[in-house]
Amino acid sequence: MQQREQWTSKIGFILAAAGSAIGLGAIWKFPYETGTNGGSVFILLFIISTLAIGLPVLLAEFVIGRRGQADAVTGLKKLAPKTPWFLIGWSGFIFSFIILSFYSVVGGWILSYLVRSLAFNLSGFGDEGYGELFNSIIANPFEVLIAQAAFMFLTIWIVQGGIKDGIERASKFMMPALLIFLLILMARSLTLDGAMEGIRFMLVPDWSFLTFETALIALGQAFFSLSVGVAGMITYASYLSKSENLGRSALSVAGLNIGVSIMAGLIIFPAVFALGYEPNAGPGLVFIILPAIFDQLFMGQFLIIIFFVLLLFATLTSSISMLEIVVSIGVKDRYNKRQRLSWFYGTLIFLVGIPSALSFGVLADPYVFGFTFFDFADLLTSRIGLPLGAFFISLFAGYVLSRQAKESELSSTSVWTDIWQVLIRYAAPIAIAVVFIQGIAAILTQ
Repeated sequence: MQQREQWTSKIGFILAAAGSAIGLGAIWKFPYETGTNGGSVFILLFIISTLAIGLPVLLAEFVIGRRGQADAVTGLKKLAPKTPWFLIGWSGFIFSFIILSFYSVVGGWILSYLVRSLAFNLSGFGDEGYGELFNSIIANPFEVLIAQAAFMFLTIWIVQGGIKDGIERASKFMMPALLIFLLILMARSLTLDGAMEGIRFMLVPDWSFLTFETALIALGQAFFSLSVGVAGMITYASYLSKSENLGRSALSVAGLNIGVSIMAGLIIFPAVFALGYEPNAGPGLVFIILPAIFDQLFMGQFLIIIFFVLLLFATLTSSISMLEIVVSIGVKDRYNKRQRLSWFYGTLIFLVGIPSALSFGVLADPYVFGFTFFDFADLLTSRIGLPLGAFFISLFAGYVLSRQAKESELSSTSVWTDIWQVLIRYAAPIAIAVVFIQGIAAILTQ
């Protein structure tokens, strides 16, 4: 068996882990959830949920991953031999597989928009025309499948290169580029006449939105955007050296995720309000409203290219982590198999994702429990798979992993460790259980 790969630097690990978290959850889902759930109140609840629940679970995955020094299944078998806790790893394998099968569909939409923007063919459609364009793209079976295949090709090509030459190298390029692009677009949006209304929407609370439902959505968003619950961070931390401070790394990842989410909001909402659009446009905010907004801005055709390159980078940094979870369990440190298994699993995920890709066109009629294939896969993973995984990860870190092992990995016996222990034992499992029950109810009542 070959020596296990490792990240070559702390910044490489943080950028890769942050990239796993900062994907469509931060730049696509966070703005539309914020827009439809009251703006600043949702943002406040999201920050609290991320720090109080998401961060402890993220740190738990880091501790388990580095302690196990193996893929999620093997690592959990080492830490709790002759017990069923290793099933957490297989749960991560299954749900990462399903997530990437429909996540790659959205990645394909982004590629379609990017190609159109590069050809300067993403302007002049008028307000209603952009909605028609979006609907025509996602209903075209040839375009969505070709675009989905292209996105999966990019993901596979990065993952098959390994940790150092594949994931870390790509993350070190894409994450700084993503932050630079965010700053460019945010600066342009904040200088628009009327931008202050968007800032006010994000900062001044409308307490009528302070409801249990909003809190649940914010908590679900925290899990989704941090990529906890599918053993992705267990996998990434297993490649981490013993000299790195896990607490600081987890805080850095959570902080970057919150920061990028808010920056995405500061790009979108000032422009939305300045140009007279509604903030509650839902999932179409990025694909329908934003192109219409950029169409009205000076150098808008150039700025829309930057935006979709940014969105592609954010999506890829998340997709490579999901494929890495699957591949690492198949490889089990037999690195000569990484290339072959990356292409095998990546191709299989593409094939499984075909019904989701066609859910807005030729397969729009068939339903699974009242949902399209795409919507069912999304709900199954975000409302059930991720919370279920996070719940058992919390229990394992809180009650099964010894205190000595946790203190050894955290290199600390401070009051912060005690607070983390309380959160991971009590607060996180209760909050996660509520999200899980609500997700089950959403499916059964559809």
